[in-house]
Amino acid sequence: MKKILYWAMLCCLPLLSWSASERIDVARFSQGEMSSWQTKIFSGETYYAFATTDGRTALHANSTAAASGLFRKISIDLSKTPILHWSWKVDNVLAGGDERTRAGDDYPARVYVVFSGGVAFWRTRAINYVWSSKQPIDSNWRNAFTGNARMIAVQSGSEHVGQWVEEQRDVLTDYRRIFGAEPGKIDAVAIMTDTDNTGATASAWYGDIWFGAK
Repeated sequence: MKKILYWAMLCCLPLLSWSASERIDVARFSQGEMSSWQTKIFSGETYYAFATTDGRTALHANSTAAASGLFRKISIDLSKTPILHWSWKVDNVLAGGDERTRAGDDYPARVYVVFSGGVAFWRTRAINYVWSSKQPIDSNWRNAFTGNARMIAVQSGSEHVGQWVEEQRDVLTDYRRIFGAEPGKIDAVAIMTDTDNTGATASAWYGDIWFGAK
């Protein structure tokens, strides 16, 4: 299967564990820091590099008919810090293609959260928060390659193209709503800008990512 990023995450790095905190930093891209992040290439390579835009340092992603992501393995207890915060900006959305199909499973920007199934690895699940090209905001659907991953459209269309958008999601609530069960701990967080299925070009920017309490 393509682009099922969570499979790669579970075996690549020692698991980092954190105590309860009001804020748990996952990515400090504004500081030019990504030493704990690893690369997973699926088809071609999306290029990630720090750059300055709108007077701020961020991680820039550029993809042309390619799909590779960055991930960090980190343990997050959603009972203590369920709110995921991040900022992002896209320079374009992708035209054509149905994102609910394998042929259209591309996004200018997405943030994954990955939940391990423990010894039952086949039960590993993931939520993908995506900048959709056409699906309605807050809609969700099964990933085209696996039912264990669900997509949620946090942004959609071109209304905010070229603008920084600050996001926050209650991951605990989202998990309960779309999987109908209680989650375990988050084991990894990832980002990806991918265009391999549509053959398009996408450019996106990622700011800091962190978890906080309600």
